[in-house]
Amino acid sequence: MSLVELIAQADERGLAASGLACLDRCVPLLGGDDETLRPLWASLAEDAAADDWTQRLEQTRGKLDGAAGGAADGDAVALAHRMLTTAPTERSAPALEEWAHACSVVAMRIHRILDGGAPYEDVTDAIEAARRGRMEGLPLSPLAAAELRRQITVLEVLAGHGPAGLRRALEVSTEGRRVLVAALSRRSRRDG
Repeated sequence: MSLVELIAQADERGLAASGLACLDRCVPLLGGDDETLRPLWASLAEDAAADDWTQRLEQTRGKLDGAAGGAADGDAVALAHRMLTTAPTERSAPALEEWAHACSVVAMRIHRILDGGAPYEDVTDAIEAARRGRMEGLPLSPLAAAELRRQITVLEVLAGHGPAGLRRALEVSTEGRRVLVAALSRRSRRDG
């Protein structure tokens, strides 16, 4: 199934986790670390209170707004910040679905930038084709292609295991975050 199909079939928790996982992999651009988004992940657990997401999102925004991002590409930082600021405060399926789609595209753009792609190069069609499962001849960078695979894995795990899949989704995001940090480090050495 394509990423677009997986998002269309995801439940509220899956949609929230999909967007959150994209943000989590890019959180180092905002000065965050492995623990920054843990409270938001916890708000998706089966036993979490209904308003946990809203409260923890506001707390997370407060922390990250005060944190300084690294010496990363300003365009990548701006895109990551957009994921955070556009997160819906209420966990409703329509708003979360829109956010999940937007985060998917933004995360792939960020990974393309960090792989040396021009920030304003129009790759919208290529990204959308990849998200729809049409990969032949697409100009996706290796980092963007790996990001797409992680997005699909997160949704498949949650579709197959429900709340029990949150731990695996978090592991996939942690792995992706480390890849992004390594890419930032390489870019910094190259540019510095």
